[in-house]
Amino acid sequence: MLADPTRFRIVEALAEGERAVGDIVRAVDIDQSGVSRHLRILGEAGFVAMRPDGARRLYSLRPEPFRELDAWVRTYRTLWEGRLDRFDAALARRRSQRKQEGKS
Repeated sequence: MLADPTRFRIVEALAEGERAVGDIVRAVDIDQSGVSRHLRILGEAGFVAMRPDGARRLYSLRPEPFRELDAWVRTYRTLWEGRLDRFDAALARRRSQRKQEGKS
């Protein structure tokens, strides 16, 4: 869902707070029909909520899907961090060996 660059830019624009479609159009620099289409897709996926305000529609991010994404990423973060820590240790050993070889 967020891999699409336009939808990602819309989400970034909405991270600043609730916005009308016209504000989003200016922020992401695509036409209104494109923004509306992406907002519909984001809304159907549960990422965006719409609130009518007279003739305007105001859009905002829903926090729940982002919490779910964070929880999913968190499960892999420890795996990635462990691998990066081992990689860092291997690099440090390699640098140390090269320094020792250079002194010989």
